[in-house]
Amino acid sequence: MLSAFAKVFRTPDLRKKLLFTLGIIVLYRVGSHVPLPGVNYRDVQACVDAATKSGGLLGLVNLFSGGALLQITVFALGILPYITASIILQLLTVVIPKLEALKKEGAAGQGKITQYTRYLTVALAVLQGTGLVATARSGALFPSCPTAAGIVPDHSILTTLVMVLTITAGTACVMWLGELVTERGIGNGMSMLIFISIASTFPGALWTVKQEGQIADGWLGFGVVILVGFAMVALVVFVEQAQRRIPVQYAKRMIGRKSYGGTATYIPLKVNQAGVVPVIFASSLLYIPALIAQFSNSHAGWATWVTQNFVRGNHPYYVLAYFLLIVFFAFFYVAITFNPEEVAGNIKQSGGFIPGLRAGRPTAEYLGYVLNRLTWPGALYLGLIALVPTVAFASFGGANQLTGTSILIIVSVGLETVKQINSQIEQQNYTGFLR
Repeated sequence: MLSAFAKVFRTPDLRKKLLFTLGIIVLYRVGSHVPLPGVNYRDVQACVDAATKSGGLLGLVNLFSGGALLQITVFALGILPYITASIILQLLTVVIPKLEALKKEGAAGQGKITQYTRYLTVALAVLQGTGLVATARSGALFPSCPTAAGIVPDHSILTTLVMVLTITAGTACVMWLGELVTERGIGNGMSMLIFISIASTFPGALWTVKQEGQIADGWLGFGVVILVGFAMVALVVFVEQAQRRIPVQYAKRMIGRKSYGGTATYIPLKVNQAGVVPVIFASSLLYIPALIAQFSNSHAGWATWVTQNFVRGNHPYYVLAYFLLIVFFAFFYVAITFNPEEVAGNIKQSGGFIPGLRAGRPTAEYLGYVLNRLTWPGALYLGLIALVPTVAFASFGGANQLTGTSILIIVSVGLETVKQINSQIEQQNYTGFLR
């Protein structure tokens, strides 16, 4: 490990990329602590401690923004509007033929889709920023705080417009910073910003666990949380690296006097083909009933039932619904993003075949069969990794940031970043045939 770090810093090009990435990270963290104009910062700080323990979509957005959402800063929305826009465009690619055609055009088409993603990100930032400002003005952002109504003292239209425009500009700036890391840094910029946002909340969450512990001055709970965290990291690394390799053989073809093909390769199908998207979808959907009950101010039976059963993240009803939704969205997302018939058609056009199977429909049926069998353990793994740490950490209190979702994202992004750095090291050290 130490030799790898030394090798990275000995390479001038990689050293420049790492220092550039670190500079972008510093700018991103500074922007996450700059208060939004028109906000009473003292009242915000007085209400943050109680609100950070809330779960649901609000806690998830606050996690992705590195705590900037509840602080109501310039980068309050973080990178989440871009993530949402990317997922929406990815799902619309299957529905809208024009987007599907752009996807098949290669780099030019992908550039167009990226441009549409940027426009949609700005639109979502305006929508979400307006919702955040309206929620902060009404005091509903911190429902348990007595001074929540004074967070935005000036309710004029001009102040509201300035706040919404500032949040939108902050989101666009975060998106630009992520693209800079992708182009001029070590790569994978958007995921890197999410990694930094989540990792920045870990020290405070661990110290809260120690402070609120009752046994051995809190050190027992602190130790248990650390052990559970390491166990979850090991499980995530094992499953994220696991894949089913389907062999593909390409027949030899004679073009003129040259022979092409005749090689053997494989199609890597990951066990967790859906990534963290099902967890985000499930969290968003589960938060809708609690949001409706909160803003309706109703005392009816349904509102009371929702408040009692779908607000606490460790309630049995919430846990069961969360698990079932994760499994459902895992199958749904895999079915949307991976088309066995398209993959089988591409293999057939390239002159390849799976040994023992005919090209075309039999290959597509086999790929669908393998994918369904892989999705089941992947969906169950996602459900367990999202719920077990949450329930375990909730028993010690104050560890809302140490959820399975955060561990899954951090480990996945870390593995991908290490792979990219290793590939760049190999490119730099490859001498070729001529020395």
